[in-house]
Amino acid sequence: MQDESGVSFFGALLGGLIWLVQNIAGAFYNFGYAVINPQLWLDWSDKASVMRFVYYGGSVEFFFVVFTAFLLLTAVGMYRQSIMWGVVRGLEGFANTLGRLFAWAGLLMVLQQIIIVFMQRVFARPDMSFGLGIALEKDISWFAEELKLYNALVVCLCVTYTFVQGGHVRVDLIYSGISFRAKRVVDMFGSLVFMMPAAVLTWMYGWFFLWRHLIVPKPSASDTLDRLVMKSRALRWNVETIGFSPNGFNGYFLFKILLVTFAGIVFLHAIAFFYRSFLEFVEGPGSENKHLDKDSLGEGEEAYEGAH
Repeated sequence: MQDESGVSFFGALLGGLIWLVQNIAGAFYNFGYAVINPQLWLDWSDKASVMRFVYYGGSVEFFFVVFTAFLLLTAVGMYRQSIMWGVVRGLEGFANTLGRLFAWAGLLMVLQQIIIVFMQRVFARPDMSFGLGIALEKDISWFAEELKLYNALVVCLCVTYTFVQGGHVRVDLIYSGISFRAKRVVDMFGSLVFMMPAAVLTWMYGWFFLWRHLIVPKPSASDTLDRLVMKSRALRWNVETIGFSPNGFNGYFLFKILLVTFAGIVFLHAIAFFYRSFLEFVEGPGSENKHLDKDSLGEGEEAYEGAH
């Protein structure tokens, strides 16, 4: 009985390794085929093309294309560390640029809330109008509910910027007391075991959640490509425009788009964090925060250290 269980375990392990190697090898073909035939998934005038895009966006094939690219880039970066530092600087620069831009949504949220209060309490108006020429005119409740979109923009698009700046709250039980290189090992482990899988799972859930509110027939994560192409015969756009109140904000599909975007940028920054941790581990304490573009509060900043 023990021999049989041992054989079945190693058989399953061998089968899993073969499956992994086959998918990594197939990633080169899948990527090349997608690049050579973009009309099959980017020509959205064709309903079948839309369904192919939906399928591949949350597919095993797409995952292994990304995973294989990560493996190749990591191998090249280990051989030429300057390339890996370039990737770190590029991804951290992207996170900083995105975060610094959409952080202004917080200010817009405050200003709009002030205007809403004045319009309701001082001028007793039931609606508001913004713009020149063809203005955006909506009920005040629409603008009040739309404030949640600004909050979502800050949360979803400034998350990696906050990570680069060291602004996230940490629960530190052992981290501060271990050596420099041990910290880098913990960081590498965290990026590979926690950040990347969490981002992938969020993407897989958010991708089909998004498309189920954009088109009908509703796609499912369990649908095969052939089944989705068959469904495309009856495909039509059905963008979600239902608000929680009769005159309330009706663009809730934007939150689904932000969820997918959030997962994508977290995954990309997990790569940057893993690479930075690896490079600092290899190069030693002298490379800590190397090339890090961190915002400064100016003179007296040390008084605020850790206050966030």
